Amino acid sequence: MIRGGNRLCGEVSISGAKNAAVAILPACLLVKDTCIIENLPDIKDVKLFLRILKQLNADVKYIDNNTVEINCTNVNSYTPSGDLTRKMRGSSYLMGALLGRFSRFSVDSPGGCDFGTRPIDQHIKSFEALGATIDTSRGRINGEAEKLKGSNIFFDVVSVGATVNAILAAVCAEGITIIENAAKEPHIVDLANFLNNMGANIRGAGTDTIKIKGTDNLHGGTYPIIPDQIEAGTFMIAAAATRGDVIIKNVIPRHLDIISAKLIEAGVKVEDGDDSVHVWVEEGTKFKHINFIALPYPGFPTDMQPQLVAFLTTIPGTSTAREGVWDNRFRYVNELKRLGANIRVEGKLAIIDGVDKLMGAHVKATDLRGGAAMIIAGLMAEGSTEITDIFHIDRGYENFEEKFINLGGDIHRIQVVDDEAI
Repeated sequence: MIRGGNRLCGEVSISGAKNAAVAILPACLLVKDTCIIENLPDIKDVKLFLRILKQLNADVKYIDNNTVEINCTNVNSYTPSGDLTRKMRGSSYLMGALLGRFSRFSVDSPGGCDFGTRPIDQHIKSFEALGATIDTSRGRINGEAEKLKGSNIFFDVVSVGATVNAILAAVCAEGITIIENAAKEPHIVDLANFLNNMGANIRGAGTDTIKIKGTDNLHGGTYPIIPDQIEAGTFMIAAAATRGDVIIKNVIPRHLDIISAKLIEAGVKVEDGDDSVHVWVEEGTKFKHINFIALPYPGFPTDMQPQLVAFLTTIPGTSTAREGVWDNRFRYVNELKRLGANIRVEGKLAIIDGVDKLMGAHVKATDLRGGAAMIIAGLMAEGSTEITDIFHIDRGYENFEEKFINLGGDIHRIQVVDDEAI
C-alpha cells in the first residue's frame, strides 16, 4: 500500500546485483572447494538458487544475510528439481554449469517473468560447438558430451543468457574457446572475474570477444558481487519521478551512464561521485519529453524500461519507448493506465502522452521490473495505490519498501507470505 505525493530525499545504499548473483551461484558448481560469496542480495531468486544447490548436495551455509559459504565438492547430481527451476529464469545457467562439471545435464525449461518466447537456440549452439549433444524432445532439456573441447562460438544475436552458459561450459573444457558477438553486460564481467578469482583463464569479458583457456584446476576463494545496476537505476528514476533529492550509494557510476544521460535529457540533475550518484530535481524545472530504445549493454537496459516509462507518464509532450530485446514487455502498461497514464502500445513501441498527474488505484505487479514501475507510479500518484502480486518484486529487490520508507516514501506491506526460505 502506497500513499503518494512525498518527495524522496536522503541516501540509499544499493545491494549486490541480482543478475550477477544468479550467474555466479551456478558457477560454484564448477569448483570442488569452498566459495564464499559476499554482497549477495537477500532476495527470493538467490534463496531459490541456494535451495537448488542444496538439492544437488552442495553444502550451503549463511555467514550473514549477504554472505554465503558454498562447497560443491560432494555435488553428485546433474538433474535439478523441476519444481525449483521452473520458478526462475536464471535456472537456465544450470545447463552450462552442470555440463562443465559432469559433461551432462537434465534441466526443466526455466521460469521467471513471462515476456514471450525465450529461445535457447544460441545456448544450444554453444554447447554443440563444445562437443555436446542436446535433446529437447522429452519435456526437459538434456545434454551430454564424451568430453568438452574448446571451439569457436559465434552468436547470431547478442544474448546474455547464452554468453553466460557458454562461459560456464567452456571454463573447464579442453583447449581454447573463443566466443564472438558476446554480451557485454556488467554481470558478464562479474562472472568472469569470479571464475578468474577461482583459477579460470578468461579474457575479454565486457567486449565482443571472450577468450577462455580451459582448466581443471579451479579452487575456492572469496568474492564480492558488484552493486546492482538495475536497483540503482530504479532509485535514480524514483528520485526524479517524485521530484526528490537522493544520493544513491554503493554503485559503479559508469554502469549507470545511459540512465543518467536519459534523466539529464529530461531535465533532471545528475552528478556522479566515486561510488555514488546524486539525483535531484530543481524547483521550477521544465521537463522535456524524450525518446529511448532498450538495447543490450551499453544501451539502455531493458530491465529499466518500465521504470522510465512510469516517470515519463507525467512529463509534458509525447515520449516514446521502443523495446529492442523482448517481444512482450509492455504488459505493465495496462496497470499504468489504471493510474491515469495515457499510453498506447504499437508492437514494440510505447507512445506516452504526458498527463498532469496520476491517481491512486488498485494495480498488480505483472513481473519484476513492471512491479518496480508500479511502486514508482504509486509514489508519484495522488491518493493511495494498492499493488498486488508483489512476489515478483521480492524476486529481485532487497528490503525494497524499507529503503523507500527511509527516503520518506509512505509505503508498507499489508500481507506477508514467505514460503521460499531455505
